[in-house]
Parts: sequence; C-alpha cells; structure tokens
Amino acid sequence: MREAVIRWVRGAVAAVVLAGLAVAPWMVDDYTTAILARTLALGLVGVSVALLTGVAGLPTLGQTAPYAAGAYACAVLGSQVSDVGVVQLAVAATAGATLAALTVPLVAPARGVIVLMITLAIGELVVTVLGRWRSVTGGTDGLAGIAPVRPFWGLPVLATDQARYLYTLVVVATLVGAVLLLLRTRAGLVLRAGRDDEMRLRASGHRMPLYVSGAHIAAGAIAGAAGSLLVVAQQYISPADFGFDTSALLLLGVVIGGTASVGGALVGAALVIAVRDWLFGVLPGHAPLVLGALFVATVYLLPTGVGRARRPRRGSPPPTAAPDVAPTPDHAAVAGSRR
Repeated sequence: MREAVIRWVRGAVAAVVLAGLAVAPWMVDDYTTAILARTLALGLVGVSVALLTGVAGLPTLGQTAPYAAGAYACAVLGSQVSDVGVVQLAVAATAGATLAALTVPLVAPARGVIVLMITLAIGELVVTVLGRWRSVTGGTDGLAGIAPVRPFWGLPVLATDQARYLYTLVVVATLVGAVLLLLRTRAGLVLRAGRDDEMRLRASGHRMPLYVSGAHIAAGAIAGAAGSLLVVAQQYISPADFGFDTSALLLLGVVIGGTASVGGALVGAALVIAVRDWLFGVLPGHAPLVLGALFVATVYLLPTGVGRARRPRRGSPPPTAAPDVAPTPDHAAVAGSRR
C-alpha cells in the first residue's frame, strides 16, 4: 500500500512538472526558452549517463562522444539530405549507438575508475577528431546556419524558439518514458542486480557482459538522439559543445540528481546548467565554486541524490549491511523472473 502511494505521488509530481514545462515558453522570454531547450537536450544525455553509471555500474566521462556523433550526423544530414525531424533523430541515434558499439570491447570488460579513464579518453579523442576534420565538421569553427527542422513530412519548419522547445520536450518525454519502461523489464532488473553483485549473477547463469554491452549501446543511442535535439535547439554546433567540461557537468548533474534515478538525472542537469548559465552572470567567475558547494551539500545531505531522496525506515539495516543479510530487491525480482 505504501509503495503504491509513493508511486502515485511520483506520477502526480511528474505530471505537474511536465505540464509546467509545456507552458513554460509562454511564461518566459525567448532567451530563457532557448536555454530550457538546450537544458532538456543535455538532460537527456544525463539520462544516458544515469543508465550507465547507476544501472549498469559503469561510471562514465565519455557520453559526450555519442552525443557529438549524433549532433554532427544530424547537422550534416540536415544541411545536405533531409530536414525532417524524425529522420534526423533516427540517424543521430544510430550514429551514437554505432560509436558506442565500436567502443564496447574497451568499456564493457572494465569496472570502476578504469571505466572513467577509458571513456574520458574516448571522449577527448572524438573531440580532437572533430576539431581537425574540417571538410566535414568545420573544424574548431563548427557548423553554422543549419536549416530549421520540420517534425514530420508535410509540416511547417520549427521557425520559433517556442516551437523548437516544444519539439524537444516531446522527444525527451518520449525517450525518458521508453527508458523507464526498459528499466522495468527483465533486462533492467538483471542490470540493477549485476551492479550490486555481478559475481552472483554470473554464477546463476546470466551473461552479464551481454547485458552491459546492450546498456552501453542503448545509452549511446540516447546520447546520439540528444545530439540531434541540440542541433534543433541552437542550429549551431562546434567541438566546444562536447569538451571535458560538458562531461564533468553531466556526471556532476547525475550524482546530484541520484545516479540510479532517471528523473534525478534531468533535475541534476537542470541544476548545474542553472548554475553555469544564470548564476555565472550574477556571480561572474564564481560558478565553479557554487557547483562545488552544491555537490558537497548533496553528498552530505542527500547521499542518494535529490531524485531518490527518502528517509530510511526505522530499524532498517544500513545500506552497506544489506548484501550480507539478504538479497537485494533487485536480486529477488530477477530470481522471480527466472522461475
């Protein structure tokens, strides 16, 4: 009963937030609307980071690589082939998934800090290639003047900030819903259980490398789709949009929002972008300090992040003792799915 009430409350809060985001373009100016659209795109990349870090157990600093692959694939396609949004979205997601699939042999077998180093190297390598491949990417100058997108065939182009924002919101809401449904499937349960005790899952016959590789490719597709939304939102991209500072902000936002929470990833991304873009104008030069203070406060006050903040029940064992006492709920769910 208590869990049902919690789910109902969370659903109601999500509906209210979604309704507020839908009417936001008519409540703020065009500049803020454009920032909100870019925030949604970056928040979707944060969802892919949460999928890898909190669900699959692969902390990453390299999700800007499929993000950039999707963005540049969308920009080139929009300039030379098609301005239809669904086509660009599919191509961008495919580009991100392809890049992730190429890096699976490097990322999937690694764990912990090694994953951070490998993914950071992949991200920096992709940014370097983008900066030097001038004939396709425009080099460090980037690609400007990208044609406006039309959502479907026969519809008018998205010529205003409000229209581009609403398109971005619909795509993000759809993809986040798909991720939430994915996490409720057997594959999602196996990933969560493997994050907590991979050896136990391997011993029970689960092919964990296959599940982890699938999560890595799915996260790459999500990040690639977010790259398409970035192109729609600002109609200009450059390698500077995908540098190490963006990777660090994404991981910081996911930690603040809760590494295993999809909604928390969106909240965390919104917080860090608010600090970077708005407070930087109020407190020039002090935005990194505020971000650091926000991170420290979250770690001490909300160790599980704002997206998963809840008070432990009285008498319940501490989280570190749970694996030694009894299987986690994820293990139980996986065991039930195999019967």
